[in-house]
Amino acid sequence: MADRVVAHQGAACWATLFTHAHYLPCLAVLLQSMRACQTRYPLVVMVTETVDARTRERLARMGCVLRDVDAWRVPHADGSLAFERFQNVWTKLRAFELYEYERVVMIDSDMLMCHNMDELFDLPLERGMIAAAFACTCNPKQIPTYPAEWTPRNCGYALRPHPPNDARQLTKPTYRLINSGVVVLEPSQEQQAEIHTFILRHTERVAQYRFPDQDLLADVYRDRIQMLPWYYNALKTLRQCHPDLWNDGEARIIHYILDKPWLLGPSPCGEHTHLHSLWWDAYASLAAHPATLSMTRDEWANEIALHVRGI
Repeated sequence: MADRVVAHQGAACWATLFTHAHYLPCLAVLLQSMRACQTRYPLVVMVTETVDARTRERLARMGCVLRDVDAWRVPHADGSLAFERFQNVWTKLRAFELYEYERVVMIDSDMLMCHNMDELFDLPLERGMIAAAFACTCNPKQIPTYPAEWTPRNCGYALRPHPPNDARQLTKPTYRLINSGVVVLEPSQEQQAEIHTFILRHTERVAQYRFPDQDLLADVYRDRIQMLPWYYNALKTLRQCHPDLWNDGEARIIHYILDKPWLLGPSPCGEHTHLHSLWWDAYASLAAHPATLSMTRDEWANEIALHVRGI
């Protein structure tokens, strides 16, 4: 049996990818929410060459640890991606190259932390494994670019108990899919080489991925994924798709998949009104006190609010 380790005994961090200044609003809100939850670990922001010097300076002044990474491009078939913006998500996997850290919790920036979840750094994890939560395959909006098998009857979140304590319950391919909004990993050259090798050996399969980074992780770590409870990556759609599972008070971190609150405006409506309002409340609190992130009101207006709709 593989050795079990608790990697936080060495250096550990949160890590997120940042590719353009227009992501500053969501990153600022995420960072402040993490501080409000009193995390003990730094946020490493992996920046690509598309991030200008002014934005880099802003990120550093906000208190982020910057790490330059090369964009990772992998060929994909025309029309294969669920959304064209997903062509950039391969670069998230540079988190496996943060070798100075023994444990990394990779998170997306379109999230709002509601409760401290530093316990993920203490999570017992066998070597060569990752931990992540299910992908919700219900596809409530019937998005045509999603796989045909993405239906409620095939969703891993329908399994009970949650998460399953017996791998024999994972009888459908969709039960082995993850959402990469939160991934607990241990950087190593060995694991990064394994990822690269898989891509080279399975070029045709990889080219057809709809959700590149998370589809790849589900393939590479097929039998080496420790499933996390839903509340460590509380996809906003779970509140409607799996109401028996969702509990507002249990959500550790809300993941604003699909429509983004900062792009919809400050008067949310529709089925996600409550969760979008939580993001806007956090934004308004931060906008009222920009010095919290070492910013003046003018700097906030010109660098953050500039990228928010309706402000």
